[in-house]
Amino acid sequence: MVILESRVAPEWVDYNGHMNDAEYARVFSLGVEALMDHIGLDADGRDRHGYTIYTLETHLCYRREAHEGQPLRVALTLLDRDAKRLHVFFELLDEAGNLLATSEQMLMGMGQESGRPAPFPAEIEAVIAALPHAARDAWPTLAGRTIGIRR
Repeated sequence: MVILESRVAPEWVDYNGHMNDAEYARVFSLGVEALMDHIGLDADGRDRHGYTIYTLETHLCYRREAHEGQPLRVALTLLDRDAKRLHVFFELLDEAGNLLATSEQMLMGMGQESGRPAPFPAEIEAVIAALPHAARDAWPTLAGRTIGIRR
């Protein structure tokens, strides 16, 4: 499911002539915001429910360079969920569908007043249940990776 469409902004390009590594994280952060909007946690939804989402962990994997002005799409796959967490996998794609980067993230639902983890409101939970969800044996190849030097 494509959750965000964007372009590489001029200010995202570094001295190497391609998108800076930190800007990939920015694009995936915008993907989380787009996901929040999609499930009903836009500004109005956050106010109405007193609820938001925090990012607990991110694993970024760079595959190809992106260049100034290049169209970008962020696709989302829900890997797992429980009452208050989402394990998501984002793919950053160019206009031809080439994989530029991935970001695997653990997101936590938070009560805004308490600042503590809290179950998703029922209305939000219903939308989350309808997101594309990959069974464990059908996860994208790059999901669930660990960092280490292979020996």
